[in-house]
Amino acid sequence: MPGHGVAASALASGSGRRRRQGATNQNNVEDAMSNNAIHHALRVDEEKCRGCCRCMSVCPTDAIRIRNGKPLIFQNRCIDCGKCYRACPESAIRVEQDDFNEIFKYTRRVALLPSILKGQFPETIPKQRIYSELLEMGFTDVFEVGMMWRVFHLATARFIKNNQVKKPFISSFCPAVLRLIQTRFPSLLDHVIPMKAPVDIAALFYRRQLLAQGVPDDEIGTFYVTPCAAKISAVKTPNPHERKILNGVINMDYIYNRVWKRIRGEEKSMPPEPLAETLCEKGVLWFLTAGESEYARGRSLAIDGIANVFEFLENMENEEISDIDFLELRSCDQSCAGGVLTSCNRFLTVERLRNRAERSKNAAPLKDPDRWDDIDDDTEYLVDHIMLGKIKPKPAMKLDEDMGRAMVKMERLRKILAFLPGVDCGLCGSPNCQALAEDVVNGDAVLRQCVFLQKKQVERGQMTLTDAGTILADVWGQNRLDGASIDLEE
Repeated sequence: MPGHGVAASALASGSGRRRRQGATNQNNVEDAMSNNAIHHALRVDEEKCRGCCRCMSVCPTDAIRIRNGKPLIFQNRCIDCGKCYRACPESAIRVEQDDFNEIFKYTRRVALLPSILKGQFPETIPKQRIYSELLEMGFTDVFEVGMMWRVFHLATARFIKNNQVKKPFISSFCPAVLRLIQTRFPSLLDHVIPMKAPVDIAALFYRRQLLAQGVPDDEIGTFYVTPCAAKISAVKTPNPHERKILNGVINMDYIYNRVWKRIRGEEKSMPPEPLAETLCEKGVLWFLTAGESEYARGRSLAIDGIANVFEFLENMENEEISDIDFLELRSCDQSCAGGVLTSCNRFLTVERLRNRAERSKNAAPLKDPDRWDDIDDDTEYLVDHIMLGKIKPKPAMKLDEDMGRAMVKMERLRKILAFLPGVDCGLCGSPNCQALAEDVVNGDAVLRQCVFLQKKQVERGQMTLTDAGTILADVWGQNRLDGASIDLEE
């Protein structure tokens, strides 16, 4: 029965209809992270933070707690989706990036671009101008990752053909969604197509081209201009079984601001020939919602927005979804056009890229089509190197490694939830009552942090107001409780 499956999954990996069940003890976070070697791009600047807790409220994986008035990110829960980054009114959450000057360590400095970058600029700015500015900034080569869409289309079709029992197939395109499945929906990992990221294959392809020209491998540096924080995390997370292909990641908003400043500062005539390959319609739209599903065979769905993805995966794990062949799941609204490191309105970006795709339909062929031929010649090699091994879960929500102890904790969790009010006010420093119960069971919080229970205990003489204030000060900081003196008569 489905119900028994959900219960067993909840004990083993913290899954079930209420997806928030289970949490790894914060005391064990460092151990868990060292074992899984996950790198995170999001950082909290406590000097800027004023403790508004909006980040905790919007986090889709309940990865944030408030301690001493500042957010604490539970690293084993974070998927680097960037919702907290976008919600913070003080810019107290930042996204790290590589120092741009790192590119100058290499003789050939390759900028790998998603089509989203072109969509940041007004349509009056030609692609050649953008590329020209990138070259003047220091890059020696510019390559659009969308050129790899054919390789992925072929590899996806082959994988689906040889694995019909795993429907529905889930694309691994979005790193935030992949991390979400690994941490919150591990039972669905068998449905994920184990494929490297598009930028990894683009880097492999371009590196092979330069090697064929006689450029030494250690003189080639490949850098991805990313619209999202999750990609930084994916690139920076070491994989001892894979040779490093990408040398760095640069935030798209940084590149956009530098290029746009240069464009606005001077007039420049463009050469008549393009500086890089003309991207076809499918390559342009690949990074937008339905960029994959539109060309998938059978019944396919494209779902964007992390909340929508979360809900759909819950329904899928609870066996409420059937008769679907392919799922394209993207963390951001409007897919990569809505990435947290983009600068332009996502709807304008989509409009610009769709216009570009329309123009690509009737674009004159390049005078030098060999670049397309090169991709076709290398397709078999790239397809052979595109697949990953088995994608492993990164268990963030196990109550305990031992099943017996996990069952005891689950029972205690159930009893604690019965005492809590269920209003999800967040005053306890956890995002909701479910999260507080998990934290209590795992030793990351005490039940008395709940202000409703504090009130009852004060009324019964089981706690003094001073004790209650001390507990709240541990969560929100003494400064927040002291507040500012206000004369209500004024």
